[in-house]
Amino acid sequence: MIHWSRVNELRNEVGTDDFHEVVDLFLEEVEEVIDRLRADGSRDALEQDLHFLKGSALSLGFESFSTLCQDGERQSASGDAETVDVNAIINNYEQSKTVFLYELPQHS
Repeated sequence: MIHWSRVNELRNEVGTDDFHEVVDLFLEEVEEVIDRLRADGSRDALEQDLHFLKGSALSLGFESFSTLCQDGERQSASGDAETVDVNAIINNYEQSKTVFLYELPQHS
């Protein structure tokens, strides 16, 4: 679910002191998009939202979440936005976030 070597790589790139700020910013930005997906039944911006989420997820090692976003992005790009299981993507994010926050101290 979490690609911990990517997390450690990011920590090394930004430095230990700034790492927690980067994590907080990531979670804040992703939560904004997740909240929009929850509230908005429109799929007009789904491809762009999933593209953003995919990139964010990759940067912080949320591997399975990134894969779901990529799959949904491709479906949306091919005109099948209505078939994307947004709830599964949101649920996976919530699970990934829980695992990440719980296991992060063990990987510091």
